[in-house]
Amino acid sequence: MSNQSLGLSDALHAYLLEHGTCEPDVMRRLREETARHPKSNMQIAPEQGQFMALLVRMLGARRTLEIGTFTGYSALAVARTLPDTDDAQLVACDVSEEYTQVARRYWRETDVADKIDLRIAPALDTLNELLDDDQAGSFDFAFIDADKTSYDAYYERSLDLVRPGGLIALDNMFRGGNVTDPPPDDESTRAIDALNRKIAGDERVRVSMVPIADGLTLALKKR
Repeated sequence: MSNQSLGLSDALHAYLLEHGTCEPDVMRRLREETARHPKSNMQIAPEQGQFMALLVRMLGARRTLEIGTFTGYSALAVARTLPDTDDAQLVACDVSEEYTQVARRYWRETDVADKIDLRIAPALDTLNELLDDDQAGSFDFAFIDADKTSYDAYYERSLDLVRPGGLIALDNMFRGGNVTDPPPDDESTRAIDALNRKIAGDERVRVSMVPIADGLTLALKKR
């Protein structure tokens, strides 16, 4: 939805990137290649990638989950912060072989490919398989950035999969500002608005909606 934070001028965004975002060359090249893609608006902002990587590092995360991978920028940002241990893993869910071919190329270049378990299938199928495989409560962090009408289902499955004290991050929670008055025919925005209201009153989590990129909601699962 937005590859830079809403409300920032181009000049201020450039300043942010120069002075507040330490983007490695490989990630910059991936971002620039993705910018030429017809669906480049699906790319997360670099400041968001760095923010999530910092959160993952602060959590001391070893197992992470990503729902919606596209060309792999967010997965690369997170996987680079995971420790060099046998149990470090990012399970990435996507339905597109085409988009994720780009991701695989950059993952191999940075030696994080062995940490990423990419599953090409409908995300709900993968999440249900993880739960059926007794992996509930085994993830430290989950990032949701896929089809918006399924966000509620992704959120519920992620709550089951992350441990108490684990974190769920949900992207595009502003929907370009349209959540304040969702168009009647925009099912995606209406679904996000409904989920925003649900999470705000959800006693299972502690929540903060962060005005970065297109709105990033952080839901910390209570212990």
